[in-house]
Amino acid sequence: MKYIGAHVSASGGVQNAPLNAEKIGAKAFALFTKNQRQWKAKSLTDEAIEGFKANIEHVGIALEHVLPHDSYLINLGHPETEGLEKSRAAFIDEMQRCEQLGLKLLNFHPGATLRKIGEEESLDRVSESINIALEQTEGVTAVIENTAGQGSTLGYRFEQLARIIDGVEDKSRVGVCLDTCHTFVSGYDLRTSDACEQTFGEFERIVGFNYLRGMHLNDSKPDLGTRVDRHHSLGQGKIGWDAFRYIMRDPRFDDIPMVLETIDDTIWREEIQALYQFSTE
Repeated sequence: MKYIGAHVSASGGVQNAPLNAEKIGAKAFALFTKNQRQWKAKSLTDEAIEGFKANIEHVGIALEHVLPHDSYLINLGHPETEGLEKSRAAFIDEMQRCEQLGLKLLNFHPGATLRKIGEEESLDRVSESINIALEQTEGVTAVIENTAGQGSTLGYRFEQLARIIDGVEDKSRVGVCLDTCHTFVSGYDLRTSDACEQTFGEFERIVGFNYLRGMHLNDSKPDLGTRVDRHHSLGQGKIGWDAFRYIMRDPRFDDIPMVLETIDDTIWREEIQALYQFSTE
């Protein structure tokens, strides 16, 4: 079964996110548990935590179908000691916030070399950062999001995701979130069923579907292989509908949160309905 939603607002407190997901007919959702553009935030209050748990039970969305996203500032492959330690501390805080809310996953961008160290060294720092965070938390899986490869960002090739995972000691608590826009602009074609077959076959061979913990369903404004991260509404970009039809009909994508980050939140409900329609055709 497929579980689809969107990255919804947590404005006014994390307890509002499940209610915002319900408004668009979501069976899954993503959220930020703190301001994503600040290093530090106030601790979650008991009221917010209890409200979140009550509201998510009320709307009937399972905790394993929530895919929180960490701060954009965090760089777990940072080339400099100060930036690396600051990122690691912030990541642990994000993991602990998920623990408090009962959430099982934390989605994050692996990091960037900032063109100061080699990619392999930076990737190994990401693995080490994950190990440190897992040692200090329980029950939350670190979910690496593949990137568009813009600038010096890591994680745009399946081989890079596999290298990070290889360096993680507890393989049961690491996974991958595939973003369709990022996948496409980093050079993996998704425009036809045959292209999807090839791309996801490559993912299976290099990483493995056993590590797939979530999806971001986005069309792409830029073309194949441009390594530019600009999302579009489904069917309105360079990918087109065939990829999303393929994903909805493939059981390898069952039972994970599948989250829209498309650019027009006023049509999220319609996009969700269109995706579910594919699974019943």
